[in-house]
Amino acid sequence: MTLQVIPAIDLRAGRCVRLVQGQSDQETVYSYEPVEVAKGFEQAGATRLHIVDLDGAFTGRPANLDVVRSIAEAVTMSIEVGGGIRDLRTIEAVLSTGVDYVILGTVACEEPELVADACRLYPGQIIAGIDAQDGRVAVRGWVDRTDMEALELARMMFSSGVKEIIFTDIARDGMLTGPNLGALQGMTTTGAKIIASGGVATLGDIRTIAALSDTGVVGVIIGKALYSGRFSLEEAIEAACSAQSGRATH
Repeated sequence: MTLQVIPAIDLRAGRCVRLVQGQSDQETVYSYEPVEVAKGFEQAGATRLHIVDLDGAFTGRPANLDVVRSIAEAVTMSIEVGGGIRDLRTIEAVLSTGVDYVILGTVACEEPELVADACRLYPGQIIAGIDAQDGRVAVRGWVDRTDMEALELARMMFSSGVKEIIFTDIARDGMLTGPNLGALQGMTTTGAKIIASGGVATLGDIRTIAALSDTGVVGVIIGKALYSGRFSLEEAIEAACSAQSGRATH
C-alpha cells in the first residue's frame, strides 16, 4: 500500500495559517482563500486533505465550519477535520458539511467512552488525534499537558473501535526537524493504522516514513514544508511512491 501524502490546512478566522508548535502567538498567514488552497492540493494529486479548525481547538467549539463546507463542496478528495469536536452533536454537525472523517483529540483522552459511542454511530469515520510531547498527551489545542502516555491512549482508542490514529509529536510540529521515528514505530504496535504528523522537512523524511508502511504507517501529513516551499506536493507524492516501488523490487 502506497503511503498517502496528506496536505494540511489549518484554519483560523477563515484564513489558512500555520503555527509553530501550536502556539497561538506564533502565526503565519499563508492564504486568505483556503478553498483555493484546497483545490490546488487536489490538482497536484492529493487524494486526502487534513483540516484543523484552530479556533475550535482553542475554544472547544468549531468556528470555521462554513469554510470547511465550502472546501468540501469544491473538491472530491476525502477530507478529515479536527479541532474542538468534543460531543456527538458537534460530530454530526461536522460530518453534515460533507467531510469524510472527524478527528477526536481532547475527548479521546478525557472521555474515551464518547469515542466508543461515536465509533458505533459513525463506523469508519472516527479518527483519534493523539498529540504528544515527551511521550505524554497534550489536549485543548496543546495548551494542557496530561500525565497519560500517548501509547496507552492509542491502545485505548483502538480497543474503543478507532481504526486510524493521527500521531503528532508537538516538539517537531512546524519546526522542520524531521519526524520522531521511534515514537511512530511505537504507535504501530497498537494495531491501529497510523498517520504521521509533525516535523517533515525533506523528501528524505517522506521516504523514511514510507519505509514504515509495512508496519502500519499509512499516511503522512505535511504542512509547513509545503507552504515554505521546501518541496512541492507533486514531489512529495512521487517520493512516497518511489520509495515503496524501490522496496518492492528488492
